[in-house]
Amino acid sequence: MIRALIGVGLAGLAAGGLLLAYMLLYIAPNLPSLEAITDYRPKIPLRVYTADNALIGEFGEEHRDFIAIKDMPEMMKKALLSIEDKRFYEHNGIDYVRVLGAVRSNLGGSFRQGGSTITMQVARNFYLTRDKVIGRKLQEVMLALKIEAALSKDQILELYMNQIYLGQRSFGFGSAAQTYFGKSLKELDVAEMAMLAGLPQNPARHNPISNPKRAKQRQQIVLRMMRDQDLINEDQYKKAAHETLHFARKGQDFDVHAEYVAELARQTVYAQFKEESYTRGISVYTTILKADQKAAYESTRRNVLNYDQRHGYRGPETIIALPENEEERDDAIEEALQKRPGSDGLIPAVVLVAGPKAVKVQNPSGEEITISGDGLRLAASALSDKAKDTVRLRPGAVIRIMQSEKGAWSISQVPQVAAAFVSIDAVTGAYHAMVGGFDYNLQKFNHVTQAWRQPGSSIKPFVYSASLERGFSPLTLINDVPLNLTGAETGNEAWSPKNDDGKFDGPITMRTALSESKNVASVRILRAIGVPYAHGYLGKFGFDLAKHPKNLTMALGTGSVTPAQLAGAYSVFANGGYSVEPYLIAKIVDGDGKVISAVQPRATLPDEARVIDPRNAFVTDSMLRQVTRTGTGAAAARLGRSDIAGKTGTSSDAVDGWFAGYGGGIVAVSWMGYDDSRSLGGKEFGSSVALPIWIDYMRVALQGRPAQERQVPAGLTQVDGEWLYDEFTGDTAHPPLDFDSTPSGAENVVPGTPAGPPGTPATPAPATAPNAENIKPQPTGPGR
Repeated sequence: MIRALIGVGLAGLAAGGLLLAYMLLYIAPNLPSLEAITDYRPKIPLRVYTADNALIGEFGEEHRDFIAIKDMPEMMKKALLSIEDKRFYEHNGIDYVRVLGAVRSNLGGSFRQGGSTITMQVARNFYLTRDKVIGRKLQEVMLALKIEAALSKDQILELYMNQIYLGQRSFGFGSAAQTYFGKSLKELDVAEMAMLAGLPQNPARHNPISNPKRAKQRQQIVLRMMRDQDLINEDQYKKAAHETLHFARKGQDFDVHAEYVAELARQTVYAQFKEESYTRGISVYTTILKADQKAAYESTRRNVLNYDQRHGYRGPETIIALPENEEERDDAIEEALQKRPGSDGLIPAVVLVAGPKAVKVQNPSGEEITISGDGLRLAASALSDKAKDTVRLRPGAVIRIMQSEKGAWSISQVPQVAAAFVSIDAVTGAYHAMVGGFDYNLQKFNHVTQAWRQPGSSIKPFVYSASLERGFSPLTLINDVPLNLTGAETGNEAWSPKNDDGKFDGPITMRTALSESKNVASVRILRAIGVPYAHGYLGKFGFDLAKHPKNLTMALGTGSVTPAQLAGAYSVFANGGYSVEPYLIAKIVDGDGKVISAVQPRATLPDEARVIDPRNAFVTDSMLRQVTRTGTGAAAARLGRSDIAGKTGTSSDAVDGWFAGYGGGIVAVSWMGYDDSRSLGGKEFGSSVALPIWIDYMRVALQGRPAQERQVPAGLTQVDGEWLYDEFTGDTAHPPLDFDSTPSGAENVVPGTPAGPPGTPATPAPATAPNAENIKPQPTGPGR
């Protein structure tokens, strides 16, 4: 018996010696370099922020927030070590007490329990596979010893707490805190930290979002361990154990919808750093303001939905067959709804029962919801017996539902119409808000920067501005009567421009013509000052001249602009005559906090940036203010400010609806239209589709911004309440000239005749002959 024991002992010593020799002579020399951890560079994603530090975008496969060990909350470290490695600061990388326990548990050969320390997990996470085989475990042990010899305990713990995968594409506890709770790690309480500490063992099984029951069980184990190790007292334990946790709705939702902004920032960084953009922790700080962006997004969504519902219900998105078997039916519904992502409150659902007084639907969570009363208003026609098959609601119909702030459900639909909104600072050109479409997840195309659309009447102020340099003034009388241009005059076909309402008012001032957006009067002005002159004048405002026609239709906005370009152009009137270059990115910082690039915004307007006479900007501004007081943009008067100015725009056949304007140093442009260029509807104008978006935004953006009143520039003389250039008044005035050659003989434009009493000084007439290059007949012209 003794000999047998001695034999077993000697065999064990021999086996141990061989194992030790194997580890020292074979495994140790082949261990990888520790450079990956001694020069640790975590893959931190590209992040995009507003100017006031709200996170609006994140790009990269791994969501990670690196937190130095000195900044790691003590309670978070205690919670983690209590469950993962309570003797971490005592062992040399191998916890022999834990190893012996694991050996006893695994004698059956199943390898279901491990004795891995934090250090061993670092070795495995950086260098090894997770396969539970003896060869890999031996490497892990040797690597752990090597790591312990090279790094301090705090350095090892720092690596672990920033590298470990914790589910939901989150790496490290800083990222997990944001993912699961929408907070920074230092804001978490004991219960929340214990929940995170339970994740490393099995992030999928203990995921609180997908497996809340198992996550809670694991959290309770962590809390008991913390109590038993005197890391928390009994009162703390009881409070945390019974606390109801509130999780973020989705791991990577952001406070503000600014997806189009984030994508533009990503493109800028990627152009410089390529794939490194997504791993080196670059942060981009945009000029966007959080409150402004939120107001712009919500206003655009709300008014697009309002427009869409004005034009009726289009019917279900599709129809699916509903199996009789309940389990099969749920599977069919789930499959159908997964193909249709939600759109910020527009939730896909499948109709189970449909009737004129109530509709029962099933949502993606499997809940059954009954909709009745006002909630059926939009789809009332689809619940009628007379409804067409393509529109009728019936079991199996896939629709959209939405819930009001008071919790009431209603039937809705995803709008087909597109929209855009942009605002910039009138002096610096910095973007304050940008909404490139109704939903970035449904359409990535950015209408603010990429959509070239006809501006309609929103181009008129630039023609009127040009006319001021040719001797016109707000007092100039324009004859608003029918204008018939012959083929010889147009160089193409005969053309008779029309006002949008088909009415003519006879002689009206130029101020009234712009305020009421009179098409024929605008064509007469352009005809008088000359197309070549006016076309070149547009270039002062940053327009792409190649995209604007060199004929009289230019006055009605038949060229092409983007909303961003139009905002830059209107800023010239807003700031007193200076060009601005709109910009989005204020600063780019690398992962070490080093500034890669930065823009220093201008605080004043330099002389070299002046593009139009300050008198011109002042007078045009006064006419644009009239538009928002009594003209087509009068709805803006409800903002109750004296410095609001702007212009509506509707292109031919109401294909595009615009409002461009400014106030309080902010220039903003709103647009609505269909991507396939169909009409918005016979009763829709810029004033009905775009102006409401603009007003709702400005109501928020102008809070705290005082009204900006203008100083009268030198060189202007007031005549009958209107400002005229000094050189076009008094003794220098020329008698009025008649430019009309229409068959009726009616006066076309009388530049020198103010709408005042006889004897008022007259302004000189422009000497440039009208240009009529390649004009084609147009439909009833754009107007409001």
